Amino acid sequence: MLRELRVENYAVIDNVAIEFAPGLNLLTGETGAGKSILIDALALLLGEKSSSEMIRQGAEKAVMSAVFEAEDAAVKVLDANGIDAAECEIILRREIAVGGKNRVFVNNQPVTVAVLKLLAPHLAAVHAQMESLLAFDAAARLELLDVFAGVETDTAEQAYGKWRGLRERITDLERDEQDRLRLVDLWSFQKKEIEQAKLTPGEDESLEAEKRVLANSEKVYAAAMGAHDALYEGNAAADTSLRVAARHLEELARYDAKFQEALAAVESARLAVEDVGITVREYGERVEASPERLEQVEERLASLDRLKRKYGASLGDVIAYGQEVARKLDEVENRDEVLKKLRQELAMAAAAYLDAARTLSRKRYQAARKLEKLVEAELEDLAMKSRFKVEVSGSDEPENWSPAGFDRVGYLIASNPGEPLRPAEQIASGGELSRVMLALKVSVEGGASRAKRRERTLVFDEIDTGIGGRAAEAVGKKLRALSRAHQVVCITHLPQIAAFADHHYLIEKREAGGRSRTTVRRLQDDERREEIARMLSGARLTETSRKHAEAMLSRRG
Repeated sequence: MLRELRVENYAVIDNVAIEFAPGLNLLTGETGAGKSILIDALALLLGEKSSSEMIRQGAEKAVMSAVFEAEDAAVKVLDANGIDAAECEIILRREIAVGGKNRVFVNNQPVTVAVLKLLAPHLAAVHAQMESLLAFDAAARLELLDVFAGVETDTAEQAYGKWRGLRERITDLERDEQDRLRLVDLWSFQKKEIEQAKLTPGEDESLEAEKRVLANSEKVYAAAMGAHDALYEGNAAADTSLRVAARHLEELARYDAKFQEALAAVESARLAVEDVGITVREYGERVEASPERLEQVEERLASLDRLKRKYGASLGDVIAYGQEVARKLDEVENRDEVLKKLRQELAMAAAAYLDAARTLSRKRYQAARKLEKLVEAELEDLAMKSRFKVEVSGSDEPENWSPAGFDRVGYLIASNPGEPLRPAEQIASGGELSRVMLALKVSVEGGASRAKRRERTLVFDEIDTGIGGRAAEAVGKKLRALSRAHQVVCITHLPQIAAFADHHYLIEKREAGGRSRTTVRRLQDDERREEIARMLSGARLTETSRKHAEAMLSRRG
């Protein structure tokens, strides 16, 4: 859920902060006040392309930030990119400088725009006039149908991974003779080099420790002997002082038993001091200045570093690489036998994948027919008497295989009588496309199992383009229904839709100091009535429009 959005020095906005809430959040205001600019700013935080031309005149940079509640899937993206989750929050921040330079932060850690794009599907979906097109990419189309059908792709994904891994191993073994011999020579050299090094896990760490001691042997010896003297043998040794203190405490304890505990503590400390003194003395006596050994250690460490640069970040990685190379050589040496076994395993893996993928495909075909009918009914309510088709295509040939199966999903629509069906993303009107998205979301949400629903923020920009009257009221009802499972943020110009808001925000543009300034405020009950009355009658409010507004609010309250 989106908790807060802040925008500074972006287009006509100098500094705006909005706190959003669960349910249906509606934004209204005069044309040109900056409503869509807020949605554009949110889209930038979700990874959209930026332009320095949108920086407010006179400012050095534009800054957008947002606070989202973190869900498990988003936290996994953070973990995969080494980003800490901040108390179940995800804080996004993006800066666009005049020179075109971008800076992006997630939870105050610098990241790339690519990380924003990875997070975006788990945080919010923006269905604006142009951004809606992005919601219809191939993966999103398939996922939407899968959510409605309640299917899980885990089995197909695992089967696909196994099949692909076997196929790659077979490809390696089936290389032409020249390539194969070249690889055998390389692998043989690598295997020999790693084996001759006789590596031991953790060896480099222990050698580094030994190197530090050898390189500073005089200092180490002096420190050890100095500690021994101070603890055990010096004129003012701690052991001597503790013995004296123990004698005095023993005398005190003879007269007052409460000093027995203190005497025991001092004796324990003395024994500990004695043990440490003996340990550091023995350690110091073993320290020898040995240039020869230091040279050996440094040479060995240099050799280990060369291997790590070539084969892995750690000695464990180098050892694992050597084992992998040995396996490949063994397979090459027993090529015919291994190939025969791998081909048998590949056939079994392909059969397992096809079984899982065909099961997915059957469920998708069945769900597509149901979804078509639901969406057509929803579109009719939204003043779009349209034909709608969910097209599931694709063949089970290996070139079409993927972790999610072999199906391709398209959403086709004929928005006017007599027109042919064509892809929904090619609809010219942004308002129509937003209504198609709304119809799809409502239909999918109604048919999806609770386990498959993804609760996130859905944003609709000017979804009311080209509608009014009863259709507008239907849009309002559907937005409210959708907001019971998702947080919904929507810009509207229609009072019939605004009346359904759980939370109503007014965007205003005022002039101050010769410059336009956009402000946002959340409306209370009386203010909502005034704003809806303005939307009904225009700039000039009348008692009739106020009464009409009050009636609309009471009917939907």
